[in-house]
Amino acid sequence: MGDTEVLVVGAGPVGLTAAAELRRHGVGCRIVDRLAAPQPYAKAVGIQPRTLEVWEGMGLVREALDEAVPLLGQLMFVNGAPGPRTDLVLPPEVPYRFAALPQYTTERLLTDHLAGLGTRVERGTELVGLTQQDGHVRAALATPEGAEEVVARYVVGCDGAHSKVRKAVGIGFEGDAFPEQYMLGDVRVDWDLPAGYAVRSSRRGADGSVEDLLICIPLPGRGRYRMSMLVPPELAAVPSGAEVAHGLEGGRAPELHHIQAVLDRLSPQPTTATDLRWASVFRISHRLADRYREGRVLLAGDAAHIHPPTGAQGMNTGVQDAWNLAWKLALVVRGVAADTLLDSYHAERHPIGEEVVGRTVRHARHGLEADPEDPATLLLREAQLLVDYRTGPLTEPAAGAPAPAPAPAPGDRAPDCTGLVRPLAAYPLRLFDLLRGPRHTLLLHAGAGTPVADLRATAEAARSAAHGLLDVYAVLAPCSAPQGLDLPFVHDSTGAFRTAYAARDGEAILVRPDWYVGARLPVEAPERLVAHLRRTFTAAG
Repeated sequence: MGDTEVLVVGAGPVGLTAAAELRRHGVGCRIVDRLAAPQPYAKAVGIQPRTLEVWEGMGLVREALDEAVPLLGQLMFVNGAPGPRTDLVLPPEVPYRFAALPQYTTERLLTDHLAGLGTRVERGTELVGLTQQDGHVRAALATPEGAEEVVARYVVGCDGAHSKVRKAVGIGFEGDAFPEQYMLGDVRVDWDLPAGYAVRSSRRGADGSVEDLLICIPLPGRGRYRMSMLVPPELAAVPSGAEVAHGLEGGRAPELHHIQAVLDRLSPQPTTATDLRWASVFRISHRLADRYREGRVLLAGDAAHIHPPTGAQGMNTGVQDAWNLAWKLALVVRGVAADTLLDSYHAERHPIGEEVVGRTVRHARHGLEADPEDPATLLLREAQLLVDYRTGPLTEPAAGAPAPAPAPAPGDRAPDCTGLVRPLAAYPLRLFDLLRGPRHTLLLHAGAGTPVADLRATAEAARSAAHGLLDVYAVLAPCSAPQGLDLPFVHDSTGAFRTAYAARDGEAILVRPDWYVGARLPVEAPERLVAHLRRTFTAAG
């Protein structure tokens, strides 16, 4: 099919996200996967609220909501007795809730979305070699039609825990493996436990250690769950000296009677498992790539970090890797940002991967109840709403006194709000409606005394510094109507924006394409905003 601007290796949720975002940002790409067809496994099931926000930005959230089911909380049972019940309740200003969606559906939705952007996955195509040269990467592919060499400006490795991309460029992947082996199965059961709740049932010894375990995550479909449990002895054997691999293993698929035996021991109610769609044995490792970038090669998802599935962090973290990387890579490919912008990808995402690996290992070994954070904060962290880039190289230190918490500081996620009114719309808008384009967005908060000339000068300077790749909206405080305003504007009719952002009159708030706050600066000093944009964009000619 020829050379390309970006070659994405791996067509799981992370690779599909990277390719779709590159296409949405106007970058040509190819995406290849060694498998001839998608796998029918519900491996990653939990969808975090932040991922639904990402999918809204991508233009995919409606389809995801149509297919997903709510994940309302968890029912816990210990030695047959009911334990604490967890309800996943988020603050009302968060636009999405926790959801469950099998990975095969996620991949189908993303594949269809990518096809709508003009790119199809090249299946049965395996990376067999990769070398970097000045200004490009040469990738050797084994395709169904034979050998092919592709020249790409950049390669994004989303090819999983055993990434050939990572190995080809010599990036280390240190960590360890858990000794336990588990089995997964997608089955239907006939119990009458509350719908939408995960089930965790365990048998503990006198010392409190877990001796037997059953975890059930609800799936779309009446009575369907993805169940995980310790493997029986006949499936658990690993040859002496064999490498302990992360993920699903071939050749030792559990059968329905294996799953039924665990249910007979641990199910909170007598139940019968039926309609087994698939099953597998899997191992858990925890590893982190030394770096997410080597020259023109970048890593995302399981190619960069693997860890226990506790809290459904893995796929969601990988999706945010791709969401962070794609807009930066697009600006570099388009020639409006220097190649060094890509260093910010490692600087921002590697610490997140490190934190997620550490937290999930801690939770897998000691349980969520051992986490030192208060439950409300922990829930927001598990929802991935507290991920921040405050210390990243693209973040502008706050000007003056920082906005009071929970208003976002530079580097924080940009929260949504409602009640924004436009003159030609007979209905209120959400802030996310304004952010949905693939560009930076500048929000100019204007009170009654904010000079229109300052708003205009800041908008013009910012647009020029961003090579025109920036949308500007004045957000008018309640009861304010600056005369002569010639910028697109919305009225903050209920004061929701002012409250959510603790916005000051005459404040410019820059939001990045991945919906993170980059800077909060006064409108009367446009040169400071221009200097901040130089962290991302090259000087305009």
